[in-house]
Amino acid sequence: MAMRTLIALVGIAPLMLVNCGGGASGPAPSTQTIGERPGARDVQASADTLPVIPRDEVQKSQSGAVFQRVANTDIEVVYDRPVARGRDLFGGIVAYDEVWNPGANDATAVSFSRNVTVNGESLAAGRYSLWAIPRVGDWTIIFSTAADVYHTPYPGEEHDALRLVVAPVSGNHIESLAYYFAMVEEKDTELRLHWGETIIPLLITVP
Repeated sequence: MAMRTLIALVGIAPLMLVNCGGGASGPAPSTQTIGERPGARDVQASADTLPVIPRDEVQKSQSGAVFQRVANTDIEVVYDRPVARGRDLFGGIVAYDEVWNPGANDATAVSFSRNVTVNGESLAAGRYSLWAIPRVGDWTIIFSTAADVYHTPYPGEEHDALRLVVAPVSGNHIESLAYYFAMVEEKDTELRLHWGETIIPLLITVP
């Protein structure tokens, strides 16, 4: 939980740069790397103070996060990343026709700073846990208002904010489960859930 909290903080604390030279006051030139979120170096400095973990004590599904700003809307996914390790995934270790959290440890959490639409359906600003019902054909994707829960059991339909039917597509094999933004253009982005050769695309449109 502590590591996921640390990763989720990436980019939340602003990176403040002050000109300490003898000339006119003003902001110092930014040395932020392209693609680096504000605050990333501060979090890295904090991470460097954590103790070294022996290899055999590292959790099997490690923590990750992905962030995207679309126009003036922030979208973030915080999750843990199970690894395939040669196993049959869907219809194997992940049963068909049963609710599954696409992640591990704490339930995968998705947050939106403004109201959005997902595959054309309205979803209010807020933080949600993400669930799925894998099937041989179309999947069901669930956004639940029970945001801070473990990856099992499913919190129940009474917490559902949105259910979508989504057709999976095939792609290159990804060993560790991943979320990423495959496209960002104007007010649209495509968030993908990808594990093994299975991809679940979610088209998100912001105000």
